[in-house]
Amino acid sequence: MNYHPPASAVRAKAFLRWAGGKSWLVPRIEALFGSLSFARYHEPFLGGASFFFAVASGADALLSDKNEALIEVYECLKADPFRVIEYMLPLENTKECYYATRDARPTRDYERAAHFIYLNHTSFNGIYRVNLNGVYNVPYGYRTKPFLDEAALIAASRALRQATLRSCDFDETLGQVGPGDLVFIDPPYTVSHNNNGFIKYNKHLFALEDQHRLCKYIKSVRDAGANYIMTNAAHPIITEIFELGGRMVEVSRASLIGGRNASRGAVSEFLFTNLEIEKNDDPE
Repeated sequence: MNYHPPASAVRAKAFLRWAGGKSWLVPRIEALFGSLSFARYHEPFLGGASFFFAVASGADALLSDKNEALIEVYECLKADPFRVIEYMLPLENTKECYYATRDARPTRDYERAAHFIYLNHTSFNGIYRVNLNGVYNVPYGYRTKPFLDEAALIAASRALRQATLRSCDFDETLGQVGPGDLVFIDPPYTVSHNNNGFIKYNKHLFALEDQHRLCKYIKSVRDAGANYIMTNAAHPIITEIFELGGRMVEVSRASLIGGRNASRGAVSEFLFTNLEIEKNDDPE
């Protein structure tokens, strides 16, 4: 199979739909801190990587996540986006193709990466969810948008060239944090805020005990001479855990994920940081 890349290139951006994605946060960060500078960029809860693509594309970076399948997607895309695209080309946005792809168990890493991206864009709300056996079980989403953006995948590959990718727990990367580095921390939210309907799912991924571990991690980041920005739920328990040693700002966003038991609307989140806040302007 021969593939010919598109003639034009685009700026790198997140290519996955991801619950809790932080593209909305970028203008607020710019309003609060101005331009960000750092020796190396770290993101231990990578998810959709929207913040990385916005502020650290092409930079020396350590990007990690516990989701092995997700990290494999980034690794394949970094190494050869055209092979990923080739495996996506035969796929179709139909119910039959979706469930056939969801049930498939490919042995090739590039094919698995292609299936991951395809399922992400054609599933219900772009949710990543697996059952107790680790099998992806999200239903078909009946979306009409194209699931393949070749230029975006190629641009993302370029942005990842200097990045090191790891599948691991967040605190396993702590030894790589050094003076002048920036660590962006966006953990799964453990406690409910503004009727977030996905907390029932997230609490199995990131418990309150993990939030306390994260607090110790942040202290070690500060001790290493690095800067951090953390997002978390706007909830008194979170304030109690993270109130010492940094600054807290409340920001609002639109709720992008909703299901039968979740509402869509404005919700608040907390930013915790040891950076100096230049101003407290909300661009909206």
